[in-house]
Amino acid sequence: MQDQPATVDGGSSPSRSDSPTSSMRAVVQDGYGTSDVLRLSQLPRPEIGPRDVLVRVRAAGLDRGAWHVMQGKPRLLRLVFGLRAPKQPVIGREVAGTVAQVGSEVTTLAVGDDVFGVAPGSFAEYAVGREAKLARRPSNLTWEQLAAVPISGGTALQAVVDAGRVAAGQKVLITGASGGVGSYAVQLAKSVGAEVTGVASAAKLDLVRALGADHVLDYDRDDVADGSTLYDVIIDIAGLSDLTRLRHALTPTGTLVLVGGEGGGDWTGGTIGRQLRARLASTLGRQRLTSVIAKERASDYERLALLLESGQVVPCLDRAYPLAEAADAMRRLEAGSVRGKVAVTID
Repeated sequence: MQDQPATVDGGSSPSRSDSPTSSMRAVVQDGYGTSDVLRLSQLPRPEIGPRDVLVRVRAAGLDRGAWHVMQGKPRLLRLVFGLRAPKQPVIGREVAGTVAQVGSEVTTLAVGDDVFGVAPGSFAEYAVGREAKLARRPSNLTWEQLAAVPISGGTALQAVVDAGRVAAGQKVLITGASGGVGSYAVQLAKSVGAEVTGVASAAKLDLVRALGADHVLDYDRDDVADGSTLYDVIIDIAGLSDLTRLRHALTPTGTLVLVGGEGGGDWTGGTIGRQLRARLASTLGRQRLTSVIAKERASDYERLALLLESGQVVPCLDRAYPLAEAADAMRRLEAGSVRGKVAVTID
């Protein structure tokens, strides 16, 4: 099949392009389920709209949200992602790569720019992202490191800096400190001068220390609410810790930030109910209880790029897998054995 020049706006206005090939390899799922639903396939290269950017993917990050989409859980999400199968069959959202084509209304990026950010369907040789969700690449990171940043790093930034308002000298507790979001949250809190305590499994406490945490707690053995320490800010990541216990670990005017949530009901998961209870409790006392529903935006990735270039934040990359082994990467995420993040490389 001969390549045809891509167009936007109904074909009336040519986009700018480096003439990428017309087909690509991609990891797809035809229905919801475990990692067994993932398979490597050959698909047409995606088309772009006037505000879109086609990225030649060098590496893609694997975040917890990709697992939820693969599983179709909580089931309420299927109203958005597709009732019986995902509307976007290619998995992945975090991306690092090179701009191959831009739409006619794109003004901040050009063909040849190295970028990172969010592009749905990133487990493929090409993926389409919005200009507003892509930022230029920091010069000091590998593609694999960079792919592990956007969603996890952006979520941590919004939790620690925007919602938590963490400041120098504060005592900060971070649960899930060894995971994708947690590994960034520890470093971000340290970068502003906070005293950080990280909570993780015993097998991952060494990682949390290496990230810069001043103190570590084993979630199977240590009780964060035993009264020995009160925290100015608690960042509770993807947990189902009892809200009352977490509030007992806060100072009288402290802040609790809920980030995601696992477990819970099959239909609504562990997030919605906790967030509603937290909002209600926040109106009845001096403690501030809030939550983060992560936003995907280039402005946050630009903020992170400065911290990455300065070395204040370093991606915690467990391992990179080739595209053909994406299902194995997902299995490790499902098993809870990942330390920080994993990525998939596309050569």
